[in-house]
Order: sequence, then structure tokens, then C-alpha cells
Amino acid sequence: MPKIGNIELPDFPLLLAPMEDVSDPPFRRLCKLHGADLMYSEFISSEGLIRDAIKSRMKLDIFDYERPVGIQIFGGDEEAMKMSAKIVDAVQPDLVDINFGCPVKKVVCKGAGAGVLKDVDLMVRLTKAVIKGTNLPVTVKTRLGWDENSINIDEVAERLQDVGVQALTVHARTRAQMYKGHSDWSHIARVKNNPRITMPIFGNGDIDSPEKALEYKNKFGLDGMMIGRAAIGYPWIFNEIKHYFKTGEHLAQPTMADRIEAARNHLTWSMDWKGERVGIVEMRRHYTNYFKGIPNFKEHRLKLVTLESAEALFKALDEIQDVYSGFQFV
Repeated sequence: MPKIGNIELPDFPLLLAPMEDVSDPPFRRLCKLHGADLMYSEFISSEGLIRDAIKSRMKLDIFDYERPVGIQIFGGDEEAMKMSAKIVDAVQPDLVDINFGCPVKKVVCKGAGAGVLKDVDLMVRLTKAVIKGTNLPVTVKTRLGWDENSINIDEVAERLQDVGVQALTVHARTRAQMYKGHSDWSHIARVKNNPRITMPIFGNGDIDSPEKALEYKNKFGLDGMMIGRAAIGYPWIFNEIKHYFKTGEHLAQPTMADRIEAARNHLTWSMDWKGERVGIVEMRRHYTNYFKGIPNFKEHRLKLVTLESAEALFKALDEIQDVYSGFQFV
């Protein structure tokens, strides 16, 4: 069973990916409820933390029911990363994770995220700075390399482990791929099979079904896997994968009542955490995913993304349950 510092994880854990504007406490709570073993905050700018930016500070909120949980930071300045690690240390998550994988231009242009893949020496210095700034275990999430001609994950893994990183998650794409094309987990398997590597190695990219999860588990021999986009609007995927691992059989699809309950809980917890107005507005991006594939749903979706009060939204969810009570998901 993989360990990160003193954190003992189950055999082949399933991790929830840190996703900007998605992996907040309400969403993490849902995923924990449905089987996620380790979760991470949305990524947080080191510069934002130091400036005391309200949005960055709010992302530090963690709750005991979601442990173990890591807070993920990013940045391209050593002193800022060290100072932000100290700030993170004070709220006592279970670990600190460094994002060296975000491919978004506004992050890369600042010499952060996946931009650091072009300068492994800088990556090592930034990692050392974070380790100096915290008493918590430090982990890293990154990509295979900048592009297909500069895949350097083998060197990255060795050098990060050498300076004290305690687990590595690899999104099996290059920065140039962004989120397109196929992920190639064979590179991650090569890292795992390197006799020098002793830290846990987790894979990420394209896991969207129990069948694929089992195939990749058996084929690549990693310590666990991280699931991102497939969990959006579908937190049940974690328990579905675990059940399939154990039995080779599928759990029943979540019913409309299950989906309504998840959406209702997500909305309630969002309002509790963000305040009613912001909770309602920021929940709107999730409804399409909860009710994907349902015929003649446009009118209901329009209500969900325009209604302004909690009472009206809960009434709309009740109406959806009544209208689609006999609908069978396949």
C-alpha cells in the first residue's frame, strides 16, 4: 500500500485531480462520499497567497471529513513558493502539492505550471524552496514534458525524488497536447519501473470508465490513478471503479433520484461555503454534467441556470425528479 509521509493510502488509491473552478470543498465532499481516497484543492497562486488575495486564501479551506487532502500551489519564484508553503503549512492539510503541469498560457507565461518543464533546474529549486517552507510531505503533479521532442519525465522524477518529493503524479500528455490527443501512460510505467524510484507514482489522463481503469491498472503497474474530468457531474465513478476492480461487474447506473440528490447536496454545500448568491451562480456550470444525456431537458436546464433563489432551484429539482421518475439510464 502506498504511503506519502505518514499518510497510509489503500491499495491502488483513486485520487481526485485538482481542477480549477471545480475541485472546491463542496465538490470534494461529494467525491469523498463516493469513494475518492485522496483529494487536492484547486491550484493556488503562490503570489496570490502572499498578497492575501481573497480568492486564493479561500481555497485554503479544508475540512476534517475530506481528509486526507492536499493543497496545491504553483508559481515560478523560489521565495514566493517558500513563503506560500509556510502559509499552507499553517492550515495543516495532509500534504502540499506543487503544480508543474498546468498547460494554460497565462500560467505558463509566468514561468509556472508546465512552463517549468523547460527548465528542470528551476523546477528543482522551486521544489526545494517549498520543502524548506513546510513540515508537511511535498508531492508534485506534472506532465511528460514540454512537447513530444522533449519528454523528460525520467529525469524529472529522479531529480524530484532526490530533493525530497514523496509522491509524483504524471498527466500522461505533454504541455503541447494540452488536453487533446491520447495520453501515453507507457512513459509513466517506465518511471515506475526505474529501480531508482521508490516514491509512489500515480497516473492521470483519460480514465473515464471502470474498464479503462482496470486495463491501465493491469497494464502499467502504477501505485494508483488520478481522475479529473470524468468525475465532473459524475462523482460515482470512484466507487464504480472500485467495485469493478473487486468483482468485474458494474454497479447500477445512478438513478435520476441519485443525480437529483447529488445536485441538491452540491448546491446546498456550495451556498453554505460561498454564500447563497455566489453558491447559486457558481453551481450553474455543473448542472449540464449531472443531467447529461437526458432527452428534452433544455427547458429544465434553462431554469437551473437562470433561477436566482435557493427555494426556486430546489423546487425545479423536485420537478425534474417528478418528470423523469421512470427514466432509465443506460
